[in-house]
Amino acid sequence: MIPSIPERAAPVLVADIVRGDSWQLPAELTIIVPTFNEARNVPLLVEALRSALGETRWEVIFVDDNSRDGTADRVRSLALQDPRVRVVHRYDRRGLASACVEGILASSSPYVAVMDGDMQHDETILLDMLGRLRRGDVDLVVGSRYVAGGGMGDWTKRRIAMSRFATLLANTLTKTAIGDPMSGFFMLTRDAFMASLPGLSSVGFKILLDIAASSPIPLRVAEVPFTFRTRQHGESKLDGLVLWEYVQLLLDKTLGHLVPIRLVSFALVGGSGVVVHFVVLTAVLEGLLAAFGARGESRWFAIAQAVATLVATSSNFFLNNILTYSDQRLKGRRLAWGWVTFNLVCGVGLFANVGIARWLYQRHNYLILSALAGIAVTTVWNYSMSSIFTWRKRR
Repeated sequence: MIPSIPERAAPVLVADIVRGDSWQLPAELTIIVPTFNEARNVPLLVEALRSALGETRWEVIFVDDNSRDGTADRVRSLALQDPRVRVVHRYDRRGLASACVEGILASSSPYVAVMDGDMQHDETILLDMLGRLRRGDVDLVVGSRYVAGGGMGDWTKRRIAMSRFATLLANTLTKTAIGDPMSGFFMLTRDAFMASLPGLSSVGFKILLDIAASSPIPLRVAEVPFTFRTRQHGESKLDGLVLWEYVQLLLDKTLGHLVPIRLVSFALVGGSGVVVHFVVLTAVLEGLLAAFGARGESRWFAIAQAVATLVATSSNFFLNNILTYSDQRLKGRRLAWGWVTFNLVCGVGLFANVGIARWLYQRHNYLILSALAGIAVTTVWNYSMSSIFTWRKRR
């Protein structure tokens, strides 16, 4: 005889947190929290959400990019005590925007919010944001630092100036008037998100800007003020890559319908490689000539050219690994093997460059056009083949 399943398992702590059985009903609001090394902040945020949201039917989904500090395990331990706490554990993938998208798609609530896991966003305004959406006359509510009553906290003047400049650039892209399009704290209806989903780039860290720019129609927006708080634990995730990722997002929204954004980034990195090549070529050639004299200059040039090619190719590889493929970044042994495959790919691309350029020049005698055609073919070849053999996605 199969034992009957009790209506409720052993007592859980959430029974002392939420009145009645409202926590057993489907959530009306899902809060998405992308995390990376936020283990110490997770319990603080969960407790803050409990206090702020009261009897509201809510859940929180932490989307963790395989943090080294055990963030995902910390969330799991909390989930055993409170069924409103969930985790999406991503392996070998990184990126705040893509984490937010995956978290939203893993939920079913009619309203979804996105906020940081570092306690810098004010959870006490979530109910105000939800109330504004419930009225049905707006699609998106933004936690804004720039409207009356909001503030930047202890940000430096330089960081404030950079944020406002980025906001100015963002407003040229969106079809929606948002006072703080760079905010990472917002709430929207599921219908609005699903309408924007096909056009999302999921590039970088500003998912709000991505959603607003991808919406097929201008979103109806309201803004609720909040003051940016000081991080509780851990280190800020903002680094030199943030500006590059922001530029990638802007480029993707302007050029992404024409060419892949990775190809644009790959080409820009290639342009920097040209500069590196000529700097190294000049320096090495002048050094060889100074050391050994002008006799056999062609031999010294060949050596300098080989050194410059190797350095420029290596520069392109490491920059692409950091910038173009930041979400698939190679490390350890894979980094060394990636360098080898990238050089092999670019070696074949060099022969293609020379062959195409020479073929066009012999038939049309257009020097610049022939050279540009060779460069274009090589760029596409190197990008395509390195995507397959160097930065291929692992299963």
